Order: sequence, then structure tokens, then C-alpha cells
Amino acid sequence: MHTAWTQKHKPQTLSEIIGNKDAKQKFLTWLKSWNRGIPKKRAAFLYGPPGVGKTVTVEALAKELKMELVEKNASDYRTTEAIKRFAGLASQYATLSGGKRLILLDEVDGISGKADRGGVRALTEILKTTRSPVALTANDAYNPRFSTIRKYCLLIEFKKPTIREIVSHLKKISAREGIAADQEALKFIAERAGRDVRSAVNDLQVLAQGKKRLVYDDVVWYAGRDRKEVIFNVLRTILYSRDSWEAKKAVSAADVDPDMLFNWIYENAPYHLTDPHDLVKAMDSLALADIYRKRIRATQNWSLLRYVIDFMTSGVAVARQRTKSSGWIPFRFPEKIRFLSSTRGERALQSAIGMKVRRRCHMSAVRSVKEVLPYLKIIFENNSEMAAGLSKWLDLDENMIEYLAGNKKQTKMIVAKIG
Repeated sequence: MHTAWTQKHKPQTLSEIIGNKDAKQKFLTWLKSWNRGIPKKRAAFLYGPPGVGKTVTVEALAKELKMELVEKNASDYRTTEAIKRFAGLASQYATLSGGKRLILLDEVDGISGKADRGGVRALTEILKTTRSPVALTANDAYNPRFSTIRKYCLLIEFKKPTIREIVSHLKKISAREGIAADQEALKFIAERAGRDVRSAVNDLQVLAQGKKRLVYDDVVWYAGRDRKEVIFNVLRTILYSRDSWEAKKAVSAADVDPDMLFNWIYENAPYHLTDPHDLVKAMDSLALADIYRKRIRATQNWSLLRYVIDFMTSGVAVARQRTKSSGWIPFRFPEKIRFLSSTRGERALQSAIGMKVRRRCHMSAVRSVKEVLPYLKIIFENNSEMAAGLSKWLDLDENMIEYLAGNKKQTKMIVAKIG
């Protein structure tokens, strides 16, 4: 079973939570003030963008201070009755052991919509009279619906950690997982995640799991966060919905390249469809989709694309019949695309040399790369004088010469003879 690294490496103490030093201290000071009696502000309102440590700060402090944490997602408690039943009772009565209690209503943004039937009003009443500290979290504390609630809360803003702080955090996680991660690779992940710690850790797990070393080339191909989330959402629908119509609709609702999506499904199906019967059916559908893909490339008949989409979405979705859920399984980036991305520069250089040969030898660039390039490499690696003459005749630049020669020393010898 795979465990999400956001849970596996979840901070257990306040010092382990990265960034927001002042915000964490402010919350700690407020929480300790309850030891001297009920403070003027009976609730703390922690606000800021997702993934910056609001909830984990409350959880870690409750653990450190040995307080009973009563935690619920506020979006599940929209009505007056539900709020009073949970937070109302918890806020007025002591714990069975006589210890202290901390109440956390997470993501109170969820009770500010149209579905709210008195929830905000009931919460306000609780904050006026609570005999236990209450912590609220939200992305935006200044939503007009919270204008009354804010009067009874100590407002504590959480900001996004710096790139350096996130990189340091990712490096520690990598070390615990036995992965040697390069600084540039981790910096790229942190920047791509938009300084969202939770997202950065999720990305690290997707990119590094199963590796012993993570370098910049392993991550540079990774799509932007929005693009990646679109593909992940489509994949979840296809591999878990069992509804052919929902699977097909997921693709049409998102701008995802069919060839890219095909490779994503092909790469991930074996890990998410663990029953052999289900996997055979899914692979049969993908094989049929691939036949139509090749037919499209050969004939340019794009009307066949609908069959590709049908087989690789609906066909795969309905294949899931016997597979049982086995915990969180990360999506893997397609190895084929990873390889093509990592060799993009080399292929571009080969193509440029092929064009040079094409002009001189009157043959296609593709054929030049396949048939002439291997012989050029042998010549450039072993005969600097002949290589110099060919470089002049083909009008090769120094990058092309170095690629064919294989090393800088041989390149210098060839360039010197050209000059």
C-alpha cells in the first residue's frame, strides 16, 4: 500500500512546520493565554492560501501541549443544528480526563455559501460563550460573510513559505526516503507548486518515488501545476469511475492532448487496475485505441479520433470490475514522454546535422540521421584531420562538432585544424 508523503512526513511539532514563524508564535501565545483564564478573543482565525501549514499548526500544538483536539471540517456542518451539536457541546464541557480541549473547525469557507442555513450565525454565538479555545481556518478571513465572526477572533495570517524553506523541507523528506535530490530539481518543484508546501510534497512523491537519485532532468519536463492537475483529474475519472459516459465526458471537458493522455493511461493502468482480468480488458481497449492512432498518422483521417477517445476512456473505465481499492496510489509520469523530453536537445542537434547533410548529399534529413550520422561519429571520434575537412564542407558549428567528436579534447583538435 502506498502512503501519501504529506501524511507520512507530516510535521509532528511546531518547529517542524516550515515558515510563518511569527504566525506560529502568535497562535502559541494565544493558546497559552488560556492558562490565565478566558482571553478577550476566545477564537483564533488562521487564514491564508492552501498548503501553508494552518491546519497542521493547530494539530501539532494540540499534541505538544497535550490538549484533546476536537477536529471537524466546517463544510460538513453548515446548519445551526449541526454546528451546535458539534462545536456547541464541545465548547462548554470539559474532557472526561479533566484535561484541556482545543476545537478546530477547518475550512470555514465551506459554511459561507448558499447552502449555509444559519451556520455562520450559530458559530458566532458559540465564539461569544466558548469555554475552550476554538481555532478556525480559511483561505480568506475577510470574506464579507465573516464580518461578525472576525470581531470575536484573533486574526492570524499565514503566508506562503519561501522557495528556500520549501527546498529545505523537500530535501529532508528526500533524505528520509533514501533519495539523493539535487538542489536545482527541488527548487524547480517548489517553484512549479507555487510555494504550496502540500502540493510540492505531492509532486516530489510522484517524481521521485522508486528512484535513488533525483536530478534536474528528471523534473524539467514536468508540466505546470494547472495542466498537471487537469490530467490527474481526468485520470482519476477514467480509472475509478466505472462509468463510460463520465470517463468520455472528462476528456471533452478538459483540454488534454489525446496522444499525451493515451501515454498517461497506458503508464498508470497497471498500477491502478490490479486485478488481472480488469487489466487485460483495459489493455485490449488501449490496443484498439493505438491501432486507430496509427491509422490516423498514416492516413491523416482525423474522423477516426473519436474511436481513439472511446476506447482509451470508456473502454478502460468499464474494465474496472474486480479491482479493490488498496490505498493511495500516485500517478506516474509516462516513461516514454520522460525519455523523449530528456533527449529533446540531442534529437534537435541530430536533426540540425541531418539538414546539413541533406543539403550536400541530396537525401532526406531523416535518412541522413539514420544512415550517415553513425559513420560521421566514427570519423570525428578517430580522425581529426578528415573530421576538419568534413566540418568545413558541411558547414558544422562547434556544438555539432562536439556532439560528433564525443568530447571536448577531440573537438579542440578538429577546430584547430579547421582554423
